[in-house]
Amino acid sequence: MKLIAVSDTHIHDAHIPHNIIDIIDDCDIIVHAGDFTSMECYKVFASTGKLKAVCGNSDEVKLKKLLPDRIKFEVEGIKIGVVHKGGLSITNTTAVRYLALEMGVDILIFGHIHSPLIEKSDVMIVCPGSPTSPRMADPTVVELIIKNGSVSGRIIELKGKCCDYVTFSRNLGKHGGDRE
Repeated sequence: MKLIAVSDTHIHDAHIPHNIIDIIDDCDIIVHAGDFTSMECYKVFASTGKLKAVCGNSDEVKLKKLLPDRIKFEVEGIKIGVVHKGGLSITNTTAVRYLALEMGVDILIFGHIHSPLIEKSDVMIVCPGSPTSPRMADPTVVELIIKNGSVSGRIIELKGKCCDYVTFSRNLGKHGGDRE
């Protein structure tokens, strides 16, 4: 079973970039951890018939009324939870881990921080980052493969605009910035 986790798309219309469409076409389940932003964006994902989603803090009011703050579901015996704000830091994941334990899930997928993360201890916590407005990262989603009660995950970098800081750091030294 292939699951694609995505979050923080922040798309204001129905135009979903092709790099996202290609990935979600080739999966069994799409998990969106909030911040579609618009109903139009949500409808594109929902039209696949594969969507499991929660609302995010930037979603329009209609979406906040339609979607729950958190969900739980099971895939091949693996319990999966989804929230938008799991934590506020990529460097301290303690709160997210405790939330996963509180929810009684094996995997907790969360968004809000726009940077990708897969961390496994007694539970797996996953932040897919953002495919359209990443922070301190390239555009990303996360792929989870669930097979025979086992889970493997990987961060997939997409083509697209990375955050300005990443662009700046990649260009350091390219323009004669060497000192003597």
